Amino acid sequence: MRTTKAKNGIKTSWQRKAFMSGNLIFLSLVSLLCILPLVHILALSFSSSFAASSGKVGIWPVDATLASYQYVLQNTAFWHAFVVTLKRLVLAVPLTLFIIFITAYPMAKSSQKFKGREFYTYFMLIPMLFGGGLIPEYMTYMKYGLVNNIWVLVLPGLVPIFSVILLMNFMRDLPAEMEEAASIDGAGPLTSLFKVVLPLATPAIATVALFCIVGHWNSWFDGILYMNHPKNYPLQSFLQKALTAYDTKTITAKDMSLMRMISDQTTRAAQIFVATVPVLLVYPFLQKHFTKGLVMGSVKG
Repeated sequence: MRTTKAKNGIKTSWQRKAFMSGNLIFLSLVSLLCILPLVHILALSFSSSFAASSGKVGIWPVDATLASYQYVLQNTAFWHAFVVTLKRLVLAVPLTLFIIFITAYPMAKSSQKFKGREFYTYFMLIPMLFGGGLIPEYMTYMKYGLVNNIWVLVLPGLVPIFSVILLMNFMRDLPAEMEEAASIDGAGPLTSLFKVVLPLATPAIATVALFCIVGHWNSWFDGILYMNHPKNYPLQSFLQKALTAYDTKTITAKDMSLMRMISDQTTRAAQIFVATVPVLLVYPFLQKHFTKGLVMGSVKG
C-alpha cells in the first residue's frame, strides 16, 4: 500500500488522504449552505424596497440603503423586546448555571458516597420522557401568578436535564485526588466545590452557558403563549409576530417618511440580523471551552 509521510512524521495512506479531502469538501459545502441564508438576509436588509419586492436580491445588496436599519433603530417596540430578552438572560443564565452545578456535583459521586444517586438520576430523566401537558402547565402558571410575568420565561426551563448530565459526566472525569488533597488540608465540601471543582469544570460550564444563552435567546413560543400583551414579548416572539403579521398599529407618524424606502421584507431582514449579532459576538469568547467541554462531558471514559 502506497503511503505518504505527513508533517508530524506519521505515514498516511492515500485512502486516508482521499477521505480527508472528501470530508473537507463536504463540510465546506455544508458550511456554505448554512452561511448563505444569513448572507442573503444581510443583503436583503441593505437593499431597497423595490429590489426586495422584485426578487432581485441574492447575496449582494441591490440599491443599497440604510433605511431599514434606521427604521429598526427607531422602533421602540423592537428595543423593548430586546430589553425583555436581556432581562430574561440576566435572570435565567446565572440561576441555571448555579443550580446545574450544585446538582451535577453530588450526582457525579459514586453510589457509595451518595446513596440516592441512582434514584435521583432516574427521577431527573422522567421530565425528559413525559411532560405535564400544555393546558395543565398554563393553569399552574396562572394559579401562581406567573402569566404575563418575566419569571414565566425563566422558571420552566431553569434546570435543563441534558446540561445536568453533560456537567455530571465531565465532573466524573475530574481527578478525585485533588479533592482528597484539599480535604486533608482542611477544606470542607463547599470549599472543595467552589475552589477546586469549579475552576476545573470551567470548560463544561462554558459549554452549558452557551447552550443556555442560545436557548433563551432563540425561544419564542413561550413568550407568545404566556405573555398576554405584545409589549411583554421577548425579542424572538416579537420577530415571530413581525414575520407572520405586519402590525401597522406600531407604525408612528415619524416612521411614515421611511415607509417609501423600505418594505416589510427589508425591515424583517434588518430585525433578524440585529437579533442574530449578539449570539455571533458571544460565541467566539466561549469557543475555546466549547469543544473540550462538550466532548469530555458527553463521553465517560
